[in-house]
Amino acid sequence: MQFHRWSALVLGLSLLLLTLSPPTAYPEANTGDVKQWERTVEKAIAFLKANQSDDGSWGGKQSPGITGVALTGMLRTGKIDSNDPVVEKALKYIESLINTKAGHIAGKDPRVQLQNYVTSVNVQALVTAKRDSYKQVIADASKFLRKLQWDEEEGKDRKNDFFGGAGYDSKSRPDLSNTQFFLDALMAAGVPKDDPAFKKAAVFVGRCQNLKGEHNDQPWAAKIDDGTFIYSPAAGGATKVQDEPNPDGSLPGYGSMTYAGIKSLIYCGVTRDDPRIEKAYQWICKNYTLEKKPRHAAAAGPLGPVLLLSHHGQDARSDGRR
Repeated sequence: MQFHRWSALVLGLSLLLLTLSPPTAYPEANTGDVKQWERTVEKAIAFLKANQSDDGSWGGKQSPGITGVALTGMLRTGKIDSNDPVVEKALKYIESLINTKAGHIAGKDPRVQLQNYVTSVNVQALVTAKRDSYKQVIADASKFLRKLQWDEEEGKDRKNDFFGGAGYDSKSRPDLSNTQFFLDALMAAGVPKDDPAFKKAAVFVGRCQNLKGEHNDQPWAAKIDDGTFIYSPAAGGATKVQDEPNPDGSLPGYGSMTYAGIKSLIYCGVTRDDPRIEKAYQWICKNYTLEKKPRHAAAAGPLGPVLLLSHHGQDARSDGRR
């Protein structure tokens, strides 16, 4: 139990670093903002440095993906570079997960549930490390991830509710959580936005949204019509808010998937003034709290909304509603 709490703390700090864009990115940033950012980042990095395992990982025994998240977060702050001994150790750990035969970065014999997630976060870590020696590994991993996307090769055409989504592996039902990680990795790897993988993903992501219109042909799409996103439209649809659909067949969306939906649509080339993004963005601004994810029992703080506002080009350091 204590180990799980420690791993959760490491993951939480790592995600925090991913949200902490330097305040200089905002024109209205003042000296106080900059100093607060510096203190927060320095404390988080100091904790991670002090708690790195001997094998270079953070929480490697629980999940091989935590290290990729931590490393990416630290490097993106600009406060640490790829030559730092802590980074060197973390990269060695990630290198140990490279599976040249399969093409992924999830270990020699990873659980099915880890192949997409872990490969995706490790692609981001290796890209952020900016080393030429990782270019082929990143290319191979991108190729592997493409195989996880449901399309005609798996007998699913555009009319099928599996089409365009990614799951745990090439045989698992697709969902928006796996799909957003899949897209994160492709973006980091420099795959062009006009690539077929993004176009297919846009179809799946559109079907995840509670929004009446041309982009969602599912029977429940117009029943709630608030712009939120659900976990998956595949096989009739699923949400993590509740175990079963409402009596009328509607499926309530929730905060983390709505963030994932907006981010994924932007990755797929949808403009920020598109009705799909605007409707979801308005719902987040009205409903998120600093204590928990909107419409979800699990507390997660403001990380999702903060990341959402960052992708939307807004500053969320006050109340996130500007």
